Amino acid sequence: MSSINSSLDTWDQSGGGTLIERRLIAWTAARAGLGGAADGVFTSGGTQSNLQALLIARDETLRRLDDDPQSAHGLSPHQRLRVLVSDVGHFSIQTSAALLGLDPEQAVVAVPCDEDKQMLPGALRAAVDRCRAADLAPMAVVATAGTTDFGSVDPLDEIADICEHTGVWMHVDAAYGCGLLVSRRRHLLAGVQRADSLTADYHKSFFQPVSSSAVLVRDRTTLRHVTHHADYLNPATSVARGVPNQVDKSLQTTRRFDALKLWLTLRILGADAIGELFDDVIDLAAKTWSLLDDDPRFEVVIRPALSTLVFRFLPADGATPELCDHVNAHARQALLTSGEGMVAGTKVDGRYYLKATLLNPRTTLRDIQVVLDLIAGHASRFVAQAAATCPPSARERRRA
Repeated sequence: MSSINSSLDTWDQSGGGTLIERRLIAWTAARAGLGGAADGVFTSGGTQSNLQALLIARDETLRRLDDDPQSAHGLSPHQRLRVLVSDVGHFSIQTSAALLGLDPEQAVVAVPCDEDKQMLPGALRAAVDRCRAADLAPMAVVATAGTTDFGSVDPLDEIADICEHTGVWMHVDAAYGCGLLVSRRRHLLAGVQRADSLTADYHKSFFQPVSSSAVLVRDRTTLRHVTHHADYLNPATSVARGVPNQVDKSLQTTRRFDALKLWLTLRILGADAIGELFDDVIDLAAKTWSLLDDDPRFEVVIRPALSTLVFRFLPADGATPELCDHVNAHARQALLTSGEGMVAGTKVDGRYYLKATLLNPRTTLRDIQVVLDLIAGHASRFVAQAAATCPPSARERRRA
């Protein structure tokens, strides 16, 4: 047990673990095409990876603002910082902004998406221009490769063009979509090699147990922004001696040997087999979309790029939006209470929807059909009960 319970903070505590983690970071960077100067470190998950990437982006931007200590509007460099992310990006961007001393309400700028829930490059460029016109400093653009609700992948190459032209740090949150690195759909990540930083959650689309995640940077020297030396742990002299202390590039000190899981999986299955598993669940999601699209009992928001579907049960014609919300919320809770299945819930344009993220390659279309029938059953009974208990006058008003 002690052999796999070492802490990954210093070389003397975890020589083997350090080598394996570094090898897997280099392997991921190569798959992403980040270049020979790339580096990174394992983290607890996408939230921590995003936080570390934005910390580095913040400090890189503040370094450039040193020659401009105060804006024409009297704002300090810190107050001028802005993070641009799509309006369906992950909530951890707001959390990270708060932890970095920024006001999430002001500093995080939501960029509109198209009907497929992908960030609009034109809207991004306009947002950057508005920031610059207001003497604000965009410190990072966060492109998402696999949004939590929709599995959508932002147009990374076009976003990279904008970031390169405007000199803004580009971070790609591929916590969900990192499995595309080993998929036959690798083309969906075109442009990821141009990112300044990258989040990858192996415990999502690489099918690893929690936790197994990483943050990578295209230029390893930028990791200096999280490096602090302590004489009792990682003295500065160890750098000169070439001692590979992982704590030098991590927000955490004590860390578990989370790289072991991925290393073992790759040794046994290989990258291609993992990619096939991810492709299987994406294929299943595509079939499920067709199933939902052909079923008059349901509506589905978008055709998925990955393996997430957002949908809802539709009561009879004439049902109010409020009734639709109540019906679907009830169906979700009833399904959970029954113990026969479970789906998630979310909101789209303020209305309640159901959500299913398919990440079990053994799930079949028949399994999904059973769950959909259960949802429809719970929803139909709720509608019938609501109609039976609704006063006649109210029913007449609804007809009117």
